Amino acid sequence: MNRNERIARAIQLSGKPKVEIARLCEVAPSAVTQWVTGESKTLKAESVFALAKATGFRAEWLTFGTGPERSTETGHEHAQGELIGLVSAWDADTPLEDDEVELPYYAEVELAAGDGMNEVVEIADRKLRFSRQTLKAAGVEPECAAVARVKGRSMERLILDGAAIGFDTSFTRVVDGEIYAFNQDGLLRVKYLYALSGNAVRIRSENHEEYPDEFLTADQFRAVNMLGRVFWWSTVRRAPRR
Repeated sequence: MNRNERIARAIQLSGKPKVEIARLCEVAPSAVTQWVTGESKTLKAESVFALAKATGFRAEWLTFGTGPERSTETGHEHAQGELIGLVSAWDADTPLEDDEVELPYYAEVELAAGDGMNEVVEIADRKLRFSRQTLKAAGVEPECAAVARVKGRSMERLILDGAAIGFDTSFTRVVDGEIYAFNQDGLLRVKYLYALSGNAVRIRSENHEEYPDEFLTADQFRAVNMLGRVFWWSTVRRAPRR
């Protein structure tokens, strides 16, 4: 089911006419028709959240098709995370909306020496687009925002393997319990950090039962390249093996 099909389903099951949906989302009725038909290729973050509120369907499901359709289906009173904005793959053929900016993308690459060593670098030809409204809500300046993708299960239950993250490159000081992206020995790591006495640092995973805490001395931590505090992440639900 693609995005416009999910939107059509949400509107249909809400029992509200399109004109009412348009009023609640503060858009023209023709815009709602374009969402349903797929004629509109982009959808602003505020429109998604307004549509989610109007229909009772989750913004994340409407956008990505991940997780339950409605929050009441989770069976939990308190969600572990909240989708605060939207990010989509950068397509050079699609012009940026007024509310969008393009952000640099970071990933691990193997060094040219071919000795198995990696480095975390900005991929020059890879960009992702992001809502300015999301950055504003997170208190992040557009020129200080960047994105990357998480690998591995160490942050699962919160940030899943393959999820995209947004981080603030201007926020690199360690605040206990915040999540940071950092480059350690050429590996892109996303972890909780805690400051200890003597400028040492504790590294904690969300999945700390399988990934025990790590401790870095002040000298070891100085060798770490802090990329920034993580302020946003997506949720990716992997397809089951057939």
